[in-house]
Amino acid sequence: MSSPPTKPQNDELFLDQTLRPQTFDEYVGQEHIKNNLAILLAAAKERNHPPEHLLFYGPPGLGKTTIAHLIAKETGRQLRSTSGPAIEKVGDLASILTNLASGDVLFIDEVHRLNKLIEEVLYPAMESGSLDIVIGKGPSARIIQLELPPFTLIAATTRISLLSSPLRSRFSGGTFRLEFYTDEEIARIVRRSAGILGIALHPDAAAEIARRARFTPRVANFLLKRCRDFAQVQKGDLTKDRVREALALLDIDEIGLTALDRKILDTVILKFAGGPVGLKTIAASISEEEETIEEVNEPFLMQLGLLDRTSRGRMATAKTYRHLGHDVPKERQGGLL
Repeated sequence: MSSPPTKPQNDELFLDQTLRPQTFDEYVGQEHIKNNLAILLAAAKERNHPPEHLLFYGPPGLGKTTIAHLIAKETGRQLRSTSGPAIEKVGDLASILTNLASGDVLFIDEVHRLNKLIEEVLYPAMESGSLDIVIGKGPSARIIQLELPPFTLIAATTRISLLSSPLRSRFSGGTFRLEFYTDEEIARIVRRSAGILGIALHPDAAAEIARRARFTPRVANFLLKRCRDFAQVQKGDLTKDRVREALALLDIDEIGLTALDRKILDTVILKFAGGPVGLKTIAASISEEEETIEEVNEPFLMQLGLLDRTSRGRMATAKTYRHLGHDVPKERQGGLL
């Protein structure tokens, strides 16, 4: 059983910030990205110049925002955070850019939700460090060019396919995909978080949480906190059995499927004979948003081999039938085991 720290930190306020790694050494996983960033940041430091612009993509909760924070901390610069939906007008972007100090790191989450007009203003800012403002309309319109201080743009998206090619090409520092974590990496993250929160965590309890965490650190920390609450009310340590009881209350099964995951799969099997069926039809059948299914549920279900995405639509696999307790049709018996 791991020992809690002698003086647990106050975890009631800003828990996500408390659990966020403070250095790249503390950041578990994504070794390929960390190795590339180490070279990029070291080279930029030797040149005494801000790092080049970076784009990170992948499913939600894998650590894109955390990497932005670590880059800012590594370079000793201020991090300015915003999101695509928050930048509605050119004036919004101009206000952000003109308030940057030299070397600042600008982080734009959900960058795929920037409109095309905003993108076009962003291009010269990224390439030449200038901001072109159009004054007036028609033949009398004129352009005022404002010089910007050197800065690093870090963008994150869960849907890179929605980014225009011109915008993607301007991330000269590189475009990196964050991959799902292994169970071992998630267990390490859970043990670290438990130590920060002062939780008496049994080793097999960390592994049990990891198995159900959807290969995602954000989910793992959420489950850990809910299991902690359960153990606290039960007046005991966080054991494997208590983790199972707590997650049963949350309706999370032994491989991490939520009620919504199972509803999606059951709908494909029972209403549409296992598919193929379109995303829009599935969403309408279960009264859920297409974007939620596509961004949150599908990547995990596909990673487990429980859902196939084909040109004709979504299809359940033989593994799906078995996990949900349905008889596997003959035509699916050659599918994934």
